[in-house]
Amino acid sequence: MKPRTLRRHLRTEAVFALTIARLAVRLVPASRLLAWAARQPRHPQRFAHPDLPAQVAEAVDWAATRRWMKAVCLPRALAAQAMLRRRGIASRLCLGVARDGKSLSAHAWVEIDRKRIIGESDQPFTPVAQFGEREAAPMRSDLSAT
Repeated sequence: MKPRTLRRHLRTEAVFALTIARLAVRLVPASRLLAWAARQPRHPQRFAHPDLPAQVAEAVDWAATRRWMKAVCLPRALAAQAMLRRRGIASRLCLGVARDGKSLSAHAWVEIDRKRIIGESDQPFTPVAQFGEREAAPMRSDLSAT
């Protein structure tokens, strides 16, 4: 598929995913929503194209900034995680908080291998919950050192 065609397909899918995510945040209980976010891909793709997560993030950010969409961080993170899971890419949805003076702010982002792919922020947020990709088991050499 040509890069321009792939970008168009991802942007179209992102519009639908964001619409569903925005509705889900409003209508679905948080326990069900976060249980859904914790699911792993059914058919993991170990050899997915390395640029695909960045392309998904770009498509979600593009759709979220449309004047008629105005999606905040949680629907963006849910939509990106759903699009990645659909492609067999395991990711982690993270929820965090930060204190700014007397106020408390919350933020959601998606990570793959401890790198944020969506939800960058200037403010440092302390993660309080993570859903999705499980930590890899330590290698044998790491166990012998302890």
